[in-house]
Amino acid sequence: MKKNLLICCAVLYLTGCGNEQMHDEKYAAQPILFSDVKISDDFWSKRIETNRTVTIPYDLQKCEETGRINNFAVAGGLKEGKFEGIRYNDSDVYKVMEGIAYSIKSHPDSALENYMDNLISFITAAQEDDGYLYTQRTIDSTKMEKNAGAKRWSYLHHSHELYNVGHMYEAAVAWFDATGKRNLLDVATKNADFLLTVFGPDKNHGVPGHQEIEIGLVKLFRVTGKKAYLDLAKFFLDQRGVDDTRELYGDYCQDHIPVVQQTEAVGHAVRALYMYSGMADVASKTGDSSYVKAIDRIWENMVNKRIYITGGVGARRHGEAFGDDYELPNASAYNETCAAIANMMWNHRLFLLHEDAKYIDVLERTLYNGFLAGVSLEGNLFFYPNPLESDGVDKFNQGAAERQPWFNCSCCPVNVVRTMPAIPGYIYAHNEDAVFVNLFIGSEAKLQVQGTSVTLQQQTGLPWKGDVSITVSPEKELLFALKIRIPGWATEQPVPGDLYTYLSENPDPISLAVNGEPVNTTIEKGYVTLEQSWKKGDVIALTLPVRVRRVIANINVADNAGKVSLERGPVVYCIEGFDNDDTVLGTRLADGAQLNTQFNAEKLGGIIEIRGQALAPNGKKTVLTAIPYYAWNHRGANEMTVWIDRK
Repeated sequence: MKKNLLICCAVLYLTGCGNEQMHDEKYAAQPILFSDVKISDDFWSKRIETNRTVTIPYDLQKCEETGRINNFAVAGGLKEGKFEGIRYNDSDVYKVMEGIAYSIKSHPDSALENYMDNLISFITAAQEDDGYLYTQRTIDSTKMEKNAGAKRWSYLHHSHELYNVGHMYEAAVAWFDATGKRNLLDVATKNADFLLTVFGPDKNHGVPGHQEIEIGLVKLFRVTGKKAYLDLAKFFLDQRGVDDTRELYGDYCQDHIPVVQQTEAVGHAVRALYMYSGMADVASKTGDSSYVKAIDRIWENMVNKRIYITGGVGARRHGEAFGDDYELPNASAYNETCAAIANMMWNHRLFLLHEDAKYIDVLERTLYNGFLAGVSLEGNLFFYPNPLESDGVDKFNQGAAERQPWFNCSCCPVNVVRTMPAIPGYIYAHNEDAVFVNLFIGSEAKLQVQGTSVTLQQQTGLPWKGDVSITVSPEKELLFALKIRIPGWATEQPVPGDLYTYLSENPDPISLAVNGEPVNTTIEKGYVTLEQSWKKGDVIALTLPVRVRRVIANINVADNAGKVSLERGPVVYCIEGFDNDDTVLGTRLADGAQLNTQFNAEKLGGIIEIRGQALAPNGKKTVLTAIPYYAWNHRGANEMTVWIDRK
């Protein structure tokens, strides 16, 4: 009986629902399980398969080579040795494990499953009797690095003790869902139960310096139904900015004022976006409207003043942080890959709260650009920062500006591993009354609508072509609403707000038809609603205007004054020295210059190039060639820029 209840709760968790008998509140919309969506398009299926066959084994190998995995065996007394690496390296292993769980759910792999079981045995052994889990301290508490703290919980500002286990909770829930096995879930609940004895209103009032555990605790609540986990997540959030019993960490950790009073995206970008995601999760389960109002205000600040055209966030290297309003430098842009991933996580949750397509607009832009640039086409080289301009030299690390095989702090490569196989879960969603089509990615989705099985089959040429076909096949004729997202890039708004605008209007129309009959394209909250009795084989045909657009930035963005960027559909473009006589910085493009496109199947995995007449930095006429931003830096270090001088 207990096992059946847990399985039921796990399924509800992954629909964003939770155990409704235990708690009534939930997200307004629920994502369709990523495992119920099979991607079949030429663009994303290749990247997800590369993640499965290359990036997962590659990251595991790196975790072995660097001692990240061995630390658990040593802490558990299974091997002799000393701690290797940095105090937060435990979390890297957990993120890879989460990615493996997602991958196995969609693509069973007995060898990888056996590997996971063995790895989980190391983690189980490393856990101390009372539930504490932090390999560096367990291996030798007399040789702790400075930022780990001399004793348990003594330096939560930077120790990552809570951050690490938060990622473990996420991996445990994913593994339980994928396999039904409790081995890692038991470790997670034992640790969480221990934390309940340490932190709380009448106990330790400390909070994690790096947010993450809040997300993990809500996931544990959704699986187990144990409300104390949700309460602890809310406690950690509510203690931020409250200085009655402790010294505040400051805005670097979003710990300067209470979370419900915050109005701007500040501090370390990844910490911030994990916190905002956790606030959305807690709000969905508690109905706390003050949380929703706060993250809505913060989102408005970010999209109107602090986000890059690529969807990247975090302007400053110092503190890996958001900058001030309109502080969006290109060459020194930090835009950590992890921040792009966290930005997608947050915007997806905001969509689930509000059922508004503007959040998917930000998610999609980040997915194709700010996130995808962080991993090579081959799947084994990575960017940590993602600048929008480069002279070919990495100013931070004093070397060539190229993707790297690994980092001392390798949060980005392992974050990629867990994000790629989860992409199918972003495509569709549903509520009691409607089904949402959010992303246009070739796929097949299976879902239940009013107790009836429905299959959606989507075919599309995006991101290169704007034709979309969706075949609706209910098990029996069924009346329900389909909400088809009309992207901002198709309706004259690159990003919600006025931070970026198109230089001229798009003359190409949007068209929509059902079974060949044109339908009204009235848009509400970014969606066209098609409500009718659907029969097996009904076909929706959507044509989106995918053409080259020139984008200019708000006049307050000083670094983009007199510049233009190019995009086509959801894809942001750049010009790279390799295609443009080795030099692009200072290239000038006239507003009226004709820009042509051509698909090149042999180049950079198959891309559409943009070409047009321009003036080279030396003032001579040249043919400018632009490629997708995600594809830059695959041919050696060279100059690159997203923003081009206007002639």
